[in-house]
Amino acid sequence: MTATAIREPHVSPPPPSAEPDLIIAAIDVTKTYSMGDVRVPALRGVNLGVARGEMVAVMGPSGCGKTTLLNCLSGIDTIDSGAILIGGADLSTLSDNARTDFRARQMGFIFQFYNLLPVLSAVENVELPLLVSGVKPKEARARAMAMLETVGLEQWAQHRPAELSGGQRQRVTIARALVNQPAIVWGDEPTGDLDSENADEIIALMRTLNQRNQQTLVLVTHDPRIGAACDRVIRMIDGRIVSDGRPAPPASSDRAT
Repeated sequence: MTATAIREPHVSPPPPSAEPDLIIAAIDVTKTYSMGDVRVPALRGVNLGVARGEMVAVMGPSGCGKTTLLNCLSGIDTIDSGAILIGGADLSTLSDNARTDFRARQMGFIFQFYNLLPVLSAVENVELPLLVSGVKPKEARARAMAMLETVGLEQWAQHRPAELSGGQRQRVTIARALVNQPAIVWGDEPTGDLDSENADEIIALMRTLNQRNQQTLVLVTHDPRIGAACDRVIRMIDGRIVSDGRPAPPASSDRAT
């Protein structure tokens, strides 16, 4: 018996209530992509609430809508109908510039392939969001160095991404995502390009930082080890949420791979 109650695939969870501790609320969200004359529904009436400080995994087969959901929740992409509230702010009411500024101030992003600038050192990559936000260079450098120390890379601060291992590059990405002290950190397959040892280290680091800083993490992943480390696992099929609950313990084969 698993800890997750499975709903029928065609049934979406009810809309989240307006509880004050909800930092993310998606209400009857739909999204459809047009491919020539073909319309492909990506999100079909998604309802979701995430409390402040939760670490949540979004899982499901390829093409089920996981990344589309993350892009819509974070304001990278727009929705066709419904509402997305982040900290009580309705993203649909913000202009493109205001939404970009909101993301810069309130959100951090961790991607599978790092997205680090190859010509910059680790510390320069980490301080970049601060400089863009108007932080003075001296303060930005100090905060970037402190974040690299937090993720265990202060001795590698002057190395460029090509001089770092995959696990080290992902630690730089995490430092960059957290240096602005965002309320929400989004991750899209954050361990997808790592071997098992480095993946386990990155999962443990994300969980430690989540618990220490009480930042909300929403992670799109195929990795069952991420699911097992999270507070909740949301499973999607065909653009719908089909289950939402506490993760089951990983099988021994999951831990070994």
